[in-house]
Amino acid sequence: MSAGDVEARLSVLEQAVVELQGRSATTVVPSGAEAAASMAEALWALEGLKSRAPEGGAVLYTGAVDLPTGGAVQWQYGLAASEVLAQDWTEHAGTLDALGHPVRLAILHAVLHGTVTASGLVEALESGTSGQVYHHLKELTTTGWLVSPGRGLYEVPAARVVPLLAVLVSVGTPR
Repeated sequence: MSAGDVEARLSVLEQAVVELQGRSATTVVPSGAEAAASMAEALWALEGLKSRAPEGGAVLYTGAVDLPTGGAVQWQYGLAASEVLAQDWTEHAGTLDALGHPVRLAILHAVLHGTVTASGLVEALESGTSGQVYHHLKELTTTGWLVSPGRGLYEVPAARVVPLLAVLVSVGTPR
């Protein structure tokens, strides 16, 4: 492969990173050592994971989130790729299925934005009866996406905030 081919491929990769980061695509592409440093900086999380991952690789998600209602959540979780590949993925179907309904996603969104009572959710969602909203609340609490710290109150547990947002980011990843 010629130096020109490498530069062209690197330019395409950097362009993709820029687009994924939501920055202007008119960035000047550095060459040589500058390009390698720029790529390493853009992929800092991946580089950190690769330097610490077991043989065979790993999958990691992490986040630091300032919540719309105040407070913050920081979370990191990872597994060796071999562990993920060896799992029975069907065991996760119920947890993923709970996110597969528009009303449930709207409930989670509303709760993260401060609507924490069942009656407030019924009013805010305008999508069905209180019985229907309670049905969705039960599905979300059974699968751990919500907890009820008191009668008729709901919250997304801190340990589920970043995983929820990671799922949403992953399904919105450009193809």
